Amino acid sequence: MHLESSPTPRDDLDEAVSVFVQHRRRLFGIAYRILGSVVEAEDVVQEVWLRWQKTDRSVVANPAAFLSSTTTRLAINVAQSARVRRETYVGPWLPEPIDTSSDPEVGAQRAEALELALLLVLEKLTPTERAAYVLREAFDYSYAEIAGILELSLVNVRKIVSRARRHLLDEQRENVDAAEHRRLLDVFVAAAQTGDVAALEALLAPDCVSVADGNGVRGCARVPVLGRSRVARLSAFGLFWRGAEGRLVAANGGTGAVISQDGRPVAFMTFAASKDGIYKLMWVMSPNKIAAFLDSRSRFATASGPAQDGV
Repeated sequence: MHLESSPTPRDDLDEAVSVFVQHRRRLFGIAYRILGSVVEAEDVVQEVWLRWQKTDRSVVANPAAFLSSTTTRLAINVAQSARVRRETYVGPWLPEPIDTSSDPEVGAQRAEALELALLLVLEKLTPTERAAYVLREAFDYSYAEIAGILELSLVNVRKIVSRARRHLLDEQRENVDAAEHRRLLDVFVAAAQTGDVAALEALLAPDCVSVADGNGVRGCARVPVLGRSRVARLSAFGLFWRGAEGRLVAANGGTGAVISQDGRPVAFMTFAASKDGIYKLMWVMSPNKIAAFLDSRSRFATASGPAQDGV
């Protein structure tokens, strides 16, 4: 008589690894959109893996749903504590940019809630509102699935997503397409490098604002700078551009620029632009966030092939 052997602990662990790796990118995409932080999202995904190892997986009927639920709930908890930590942040806080050129799956089915400007607006929502919006708009989860993940009623989830949409619509404008955004960025960097204030003013909307995230970095504006003229002069600041060069890179589903001085990256810059011009400039100058962006360029290199420079 032939007896089938039971799975060994090693077989079971291999299966756990296989399932987790299959869904890891989506889990990171969910956590990143909720948190706006590459580092915090990675920490959440790592914690999900630890919990997945310790779970009795034989009773998990839907591993994808289990992993997504765990990721979302952990990210909400981190977002709630992050709000408290950011009260002591020096100057404006901006989301950490992420390279998406070598990992298109970070964008899931849709690119919603991935642009830096939109991630910044999402910060104005509560963590639960943010999670509901991200699951629905970026990952196309059904209202019933979201209700299960957030442990809320179906009616409540519909109201939360609707409220989040209205809030975001109030904050957003109709932006230019990707090709025009890249063209504007190229022209902007060239004008800033040469100190051409007039050319910069021509690119900016009358009510534009420049926001810099340095968390105390010397020389970084600690309050938003308002108005076309002031933003143009600040963007062309000679000491910043002396010996500097800008390189276009893929970031958050679009294009940004890494500014280097003597070969050392010192800033990441991107913007939001409408038909009226660039209306929100975002400068990430925090060394930790720049390092996180550069590290993100090879996040999935092993699985997806090497990251490509530029776009």
